[in-house]
Parts: sequence; C-alpha cells; structure tokens
Amino acid sequence: MPNPKRRHSPSRRDKRRTHYKHPHLQLQACPHCGEAKEPHRACPACGFYRGRKVVAL
Repeated sequence: MPNPKRRHSPSRRDKRRTHYKHPHLQLQACPHCGEAKEPHRACPACGFYRGRKVVAL
C-alpha cells in the first residue's frame, strides 16, 4: 500500500483545517439577572450557575 513520501508542511495542514470552525453557540437569558450567557456556563454578569453563586465578582 503506498505511503506518503514526506510529511505535509504545517502551512498545508493549517490550510486544510481552516474549515474546521467551531459553531457559534446559542445564547440564553440568565434566569437570575436576565443577561445573555452561554448554555452550561456560569453567567459572566452575576456569577450564578444553576441557582448558586459560583463565581465571586
């Protein structure tokens, strides 16, 4: 079975990966303060997650 003669350069590898973009996440309203936040993350405005204060601001 044929094998590549030499490795592809990092530039060529990165050109191939340009389309491997992470999709934009949907934003939800924080139930505590109403600010927009990512799902399954602590609210950056108030620091609450699932009804508890988890980030001291």
